[in-house]
Amino acid sequence: MFNDIGPLELVTLVVLAVLVFGPDKLPKMIQDVTRTIRKIRDFSESAKADIRDELGPEFKDFEFEDLNPKTFIRKQLDNDELGLKEIRNGFDLKKEMAEVTDAVHGRESDHSSSSSGGASGGSVDMTKKREKLDPDERPPYDADAT
Repeated sequence: MFNDIGPLELVTLVVLAVLVFGPDKLPKMIQDVTRTIRKIRDFSESAKADIRDELGPEFKDFEFEDLNPKTFIRKQLDNDELGLKEIRNGFDLKKEMAEVTDAVHGRESDHSSSSSGGASGGSVDMTKKREKLDPDERPPYDADAT
């Protein structure tokens, strides 16, 4: 709970508490605060138990921590019923990027012939052919480049 409080801050809080409440009332205040925290914890645990009882036996393994979106998503992604691990392990990003780079630069990739199997059967030339322009000729207007 107080992981980010250093020793200097802790000493400062203790000195401030002694100055505000005085040395006589400080032990009583600490007891009151701990008693209040204990009552709040007991109340929340009894409320959780009541909710579990009302939900019925089909929700006996329900955890309230699962209501946190991060925990819920992490738990669902770790569940292997969907087969996401096989999909994640089967996807090779470096290989895919190498194939795209080879296609852009017009090189024949040794990976693409075995894995593409596309409907057209041919490779797509994605390189732009530079046409020679006359010295006084302006290049064509490209709306996508502006």
